[in-house]
Amino acid sequence: MPDHLIENSFLQKSSNKIGVLITNLGSPDAPTKSALRKYLGQFLSDKFVIQPPPNRLIWLCILHLVILNIRPAKSAKKYQKVWGDPEDKAPLILLCQDLLEQLKKHHFSVDNKFEFALGMRYGNPCISSALEELRGKGCDEIIVLPLYPQYSKTTTASTFYEISEITNKWQDVPEILLINDYHSNNAYIDTLAASITQFQNLNGVPDKLLISYHSIPQRYVNKGDCYYEHCQTTAQLLVEKLQLNNNDYEICFQSIFGREKWIGPNISDILANLGSIGTPHVQVVCPGFPVDCLETLEEIDMENREIYLENGGSKFHYIPALNMQKLHVDFLLKLIQEQL
Repeated sequence: MPDHLIENSFLQKSSNKIGVLITNLGSPDAPTKSALRKYLGQFLSDKFVIQPPPNRLIWLCILHLVILNIRPAKSAKKYQKVWGDPEDKAPLILLCQDLLEQLKKHHFSVDNKFEFALGMRYGNPCISSALEELRGKGCDEIIVLPLYPQYSKTTTASTFYEISEITNKWQDVPEILLINDYHSNNAYIDTLAASITQFQNLNGVPDKLLISYHSIPQRYVNKGDCYYEHCQTTAQLLVEKLQLNNNDYEICFQSIFGREKWIGPNISDILANLGSIGTPHVQVVCPGFPVDCLETLEEIDMENREIYLENGGSKFHYIPALNMQKLHVDFLLKLIQEQL
């Protein structure tokens, strides 16, 4: 790792201007086949996301000749369900921008001046433009906060690699601190638990709480990706905080596709079973998604809701992501301040 990138350590000097780069996965520019083709092409050609057998050329041929001629149309239909005004931006982008505005409103009780920017790993606004924005504002130190509580090479490491590739081309490189993860941060667990409790105070306590995470291929875990372990740790700390019994909850994974083995169990299978055995009330929370996106708004709250109800279930709730809740904003500000 280049010397100017510091992982999990304090910034080594004080600064008059500190940049804070908030990053997330990203979304297509529009809910259309052409926009999805461009977005998925960038996403699925990332060597951190797709770790194929040694011959990468074969994978790229499959991607451009087969996958990008089939999948964009299917994905566009999913995005259209949650997009709203086609002239607007994707829900993830709008929510991240709103979150950024909330963070900007806060005045830190320190002498340093903070500048905030938003950059997506794929699509717009991109990480490159966000870093240039912070550099243009004279930030000689930059804190990078990926909105991925649980570390994975497919998300966090990919983001750090992109930042390194960009800043290595600069002549005057600011000191950059990378926040690896916050999967076991006590304040994060407290924030999650408080959000769930607030929701249940209004909507009741379910017979089963499903704690769902985005899945990754099992072989990634076998090769040393700590993501699965982080998911389990977050869930167990959350369960302890909520004082749940073993029968009150289940840990599961979503977005599983293809023939390869992915980490599980699959939430769709669990919901089908819960519906078939007559479990009256199910709630789903997704601690790996601090901001709502296609995987929560469409996959969980639409597709998986339908699976549960079609199999005999009665009452389904998706507990929204933390988004712009004050307790989420306060936690992120605290996490940023802890780096000083």
